[in-house]
Amino acid sequence: MPARERDTARTRRVVLDAAARAVVTHGAGVSLELIARTAGVSKGGLLHHFRSREQLLLELARDLAEQFTAAVHAAVDPRDHARGRLVRAYVRASLDGLGDGSTVSEHVVLAASLAGVPGVAELLREDNRSWNEALEADGLDPERARLITLAADGAAVASLYDGGTDPADAARLRELLIRLSRDEGPLVDPTP
Repeated sequence: MPARERDTARTRRVVLDAAARAVVTHGAGVSLELIARTAGVSKGGLLHHFRSREQLLLELARDLAEQFTAAVHAAVDPRDHARGRLVRAYVRASLDGLGDGSTVSEHVVLAASLAGVPGVAELLREDNRSWNEALEADGLDPERARLITLAADGAAVASLYDGGTDPADAARLRELLIRLSRDEGPLVDPTP
């Protein structure tokens, strides 16, 4: 990769990281001036990489979704070849930072802050469709996979409201959800 391309990629990364911090702190209405100052670039430099505030925030949402996808794939246990391995990785990626004060809550705040930005809802719906397809192909009963991943998502959001999650509670919930993913069948008997 030529030096100019590396500098462009590096500057975009710095701006996206600065925008994430600024949106978490100030909300999606944060000014480009503040984001540029946080990134250590001029407003003109920022606009060179992102044509508008809306484009920057849309790219930030896309980056957040890509980071989560990468975190899930990194959390796949290479020794685990059983059905549900992606669901288990999803649980790990969603819950592993809850009890230790990491950035899980910041990612939730960022996603919520960006939800009203034009184009973000569509991007998130498409990301959700991709996740549903990937999780369905993971081999678990679809309702089981959905309940487990929704519980993991809900725990991440709940950590914002209860002042943080007790590490023991987070570990227990993680273990329960992973245990639920070891069974492949329906959660309840489908016959009335």
